[in-house]
Amino acid sequence: MNRTFNGVINLDVRDSTPDWEPFLPPRAREGSPNVLYIVWDDTGIASWDTFGGLVKTPNMTRLANLGLRYSNWHTTALCSPTRSSLLTGRNAHSNGMACIVEGANGFPGLSAVIPPENGTLAEILVEHGYSTLGIGKWHLTPETESSMASSRRTWPTSRGFERYYGYLGGETNQWFPDLTYDQHFIEQPYSPEDGYHLSRDLADRAIEFVRDIRQVDPDKPWFCYFAPGATHAPHHAPREWIEKYKGVFDMGYERYREVVLERMKEHGVVPADTRLSPINPWPVSDVIVPGDHVKPWDSLTEDERRLFCRMAEVFAAFCAYTDHQIGRLLDYLEESGQLDNTIVVVVSDNGASGEGSPDGSVNENKFFNGWPEDAAENLAKLDKLGGPDAYNHYPTGWAWAFNTPYKMFKRYTLEGGIADPLIISWPKQMKDVGGQVRDQYHHAIDIVPTVLELVGIEPPQQIKGHTQSPMHGTSMAYSFSDAHAPSTRITQYYAMLGTRALYHDGWKVVARHGALNGKGDFMADEWELYHVDEDRAETCDLSAEHPDRVRQLVGLWFAEAGANGAFPLDDRTPREQLALERPLPAKPRDVYVYYPGTADVPEGVAVNVRNRSFSIKAELDVDSPEGVIFAQGSRFGGHALFIKNGALRYCYNFLGVEEQGFVSDEPLPTGSITVGVEFAKEGEEPEGVARGRLRLFVGDQAVVEGTMRTQPGKFALAGEGLCVGRDSADPVSSDYTAPFPFSGGTIKKVTVSVSGAHYVDHDLEGMAMLARE
Repeated sequence: MNRTFNGVINLDVRDSTPDWEPFLPPRAREGSPNVLYIVWDDTGIASWDTFGGLVKTPNMTRLANLGLRYSNWHTTALCSPTRSSLLTGRNAHSNGMACIVEGANGFPGLSAVIPPENGTLAEILVEHGYSTLGIGKWHLTPETESSMASSRRTWPTSRGFERYYGYLGGETNQWFPDLTYDQHFIEQPYSPEDGYHLSRDLADRAIEFVRDIRQVDPDKPWFCYFAPGATHAPHHAPREWIEKYKGVFDMGYERYREVVLERMKEHGVVPADTRLSPINPWPVSDVIVPGDHVKPWDSLTEDERRLFCRMAEVFAAFCAYTDHQIGRLLDYLEESGQLDNTIVVVVSDNGASGEGSPDGSVNENKFFNGWPEDAAENLAKLDKLGGPDAYNHYPTGWAWAFNTPYKMFKRYTLEGGIADPLIISWPKQMKDVGGQVRDQYHHAIDIVPTVLELVGIEPPQQIKGHTQSPMHGTSMAYSFSDAHAPSTRITQYYAMLGTRALYHDGWKVVARHGALNGKGDFMADEWELYHVDEDRAETCDLSAEHPDRVRQLVGLWFAEAGANGAFPLDDRTPREQLALERPLPAKPRDVYVYYPGTADVPEGVAVNVRNRSFSIKAELDVDSPEGVIFAQGSRFGGHALFIKNGALRYCYNFLGVEEQGFVSDEPLPTGSITVGVEFAKEGEEPEGVARGRLRLFVGDQAVVEGTMRTQPGKFALAGEGLCVGRDSADPVSSDYTAPFPFSGGTIKKVTVSVSGAHYVDHDLEGMAMLARE
């Protein structure tokens, strides 16, 4: 904000009059409320008991009883697009977020870069005297810009947040997360053995950040964007929380839907005459891909049922444990007298996730490496689900159930992907309506205008010199006092990965087109028609009875989509998406040099050793060395060169299935030495799994020789970067406990050389990209 200097300037300061006002930072109006966003991940509306589900979330219920539940609120069906809308008040395509950031393309609506003319709520509030805090999942920075060498233009601290603590990508290991603090990567503060879990850490950090403000300036309001990893995969939770849900889901996902629908009706979350939508509403062969199929419960074996029920128990524990941690933040706000004047907005970014496939997964990275699941192995890990030894995700059947009564799940513009929970609480102003339900139709773009109206700030004309685009959202504040007021959102278009829909004045058209099915030919699609004011779950297609209305609404969809930059439509398969040539942050090379004392190097920008010959050479100056020299990956897949008990060792952990270990019997010399490992590829079996000779060496002398196989896909979907001098999080080898820092000498540098073309399975790589959502 430009302010004119009104003082007097003369030659002598004694004859001049100062004016401090133009040089002071902005100050919020007295009594301005705090704003707290709580952004859940992949949490369907039928999960929490707050909305009728069977997962106990007393703190979500606590907020709902202090405010309002919204039963007809919608998202974009995917993470990055919804989060961009929650922060800007604009439709996702105008934010460049047609997809998750990993699916970026060279078109305005698909760029994965929010333009500066679409300012964020943080950028607005910080210019009005608010402190702005980002905590947790971000997922609004392209993968190629998520390293220490990248531009920070899309990082939280460049989009209005003064402080940030969390993870930039779409998912992370909850026991061993990849963490970013402001503009640099850091190690987690303590280990799972000492009680670490990301949900707890994020709650601790939120309390710390708010206290930092409060103790210096108790009157300064703050905006906190709090986005835990729950309940995105991997589903991780303390064992004692998992045991609380033992047996709760033994009824199976089809019966769960029946039970929960009645509970949702009792809560007033759906109309009393709402019917359940059918299982698998569209055929696999025609519209949806096989991975989006749901297996009927009565078709499962007893072992499959045991496994699937345990996966649901772990999911519920993850959700409930995170609710408990959020409760600690709410307790602090209440104890410090801040909760009463804090606007709290609770949302999920899309419906429950179907990325677990019809069979679920114990280590989802197996799938993304083309390695078959082993039913016996999965059952053997039943009691390890949710812990550090598993990287699990429930099957599609539970995604369908946790979106009761709706069809499908995340990625689809059917209601299962877009109809999600919303709670708005402001105790100071909602004492007369606390605990009530509102049923007006609204969308993620409506949250920013609502908050701005409540705090009394007009959308700015400019932010940092950039003329601002009009917001697409409309305030929901009118609904606070009037449960029966007509919605101010009359029309909303949807487009996600080839799926399309449009809501208009109580009606909805849906294109019969699955997500990422590669079908194209969009003009040939049939459109279904639902009167969602009377048929919330889209059970009765009225397109044959009302062809004129279908034509009208489809035409309106094209107009809305065009106005928001939704073209070109993109339903290409994950394989096709991964085959796209995207600008790289650095030129590919054959030799990479890494140093100790530096940040993790994310796998996406690190040396790629997959399915090719490679060597790792470390230059050391040692006396009595011990510890990790080089590590990349985790117990679910990775490799490490290290010294233990004076012996040089190399471990290649093949997808957590086999630790291929090589240990030298030769004592290491002291002084300046070179050690390392060479792998010479000799063939492939099966495709992409390289087999060849391995040589562990000291100087020019081979000290161990043997055979080895390497995995074809990534070591990890998120986190677990390349490190020198330590293993930063989850250990690659069971022979040591991370970080196992190098001692007894120094590491000068580590050189990794590669030769030959690396293997890429675009189908699996594409699915891995999508799973990061």
